[in-house]
Amino acid sequence: MTTPNETTPDEWPLWEVFVRSKAGLDHKHCGSLHAADAKLAIQLARDVYTRRQEGSSIWVVRSDQIVASDPGDKGMYFDPMEDKVYRHPGFYALPGSLDHM
Repeated sequence: MTTPNETTPDEWPLWEVFVRSKAGLDHKHCGSLHAADAKLAIQLARDVYTRRQEGSSIWVVRSDQIVASDPGDKGMYFDPMEDKVYRHPGFYALPGSLDHM
């Protein structure tokens, strides 16, 4: 019998994988995988999603730990922002060295 924190190979949890391609950039979601624990999830993510050394950092998070908004609540979260134009980054020019933003 397993405790809530133990898993068997048939019940490995699903992990979401995020990879940062180079320092200064944000992590991008690149896929999911099953692994017994966080250490194995990072090792598998490295093997599967950064085969050509294109990553500088990997994040893994258990899928069941992610909390997300409901797409049906879009108006409540995002519509009020349309009238706040000062929140849009269109009032200044970024220097060329920040071309990845």
